[in-house]
Amino acid sequence: MTPFGERVRDLRRQRGISQKRMAADLGVSAAYLSALEHGRRGAPTWALLQKIIGYFNIIWDEAEELQRLAAVSHPRAVVDTAGLSPAATALANRLAGAIAELSEADISALDRCLDEALSSRRAKAK
Repeated sequence: MTPFGERVRDLRRQRGISQKRMAADLGVSAAYLSALEHGRRGAPTWALLQKIIGYFNIIWDEAEELQRLAAVSHPRAVVDTAGLSPAATALANRLAGAIAELSEADISALDRCLDEALSSRRAKAK
């Protein structure tokens, strides 16, 4: 499941809306909506994302968060390391090969480590 799919499912369930009903209301198939929620489909198109935001009548921060989740929810991420160091390529491939074995705690720790490294780098650039 992708972060976007999980959030859409939560919104739908909070409002007591079935997948079938939501799909019909949005003009997509129930199978497509299910695949989107379960991460078997990539992020929705911009137009569909806007329909979903309108469908749930969400605004401002919540709408921006849903758009952010859609942007980071492609289930088959591709990391282009062309032009980067051999170490960067090795890291990308190592992560791709090992991610299925990591626990949620491991993933959270790696995410925090990445945030800290980027924060530090940005602070030095100022």
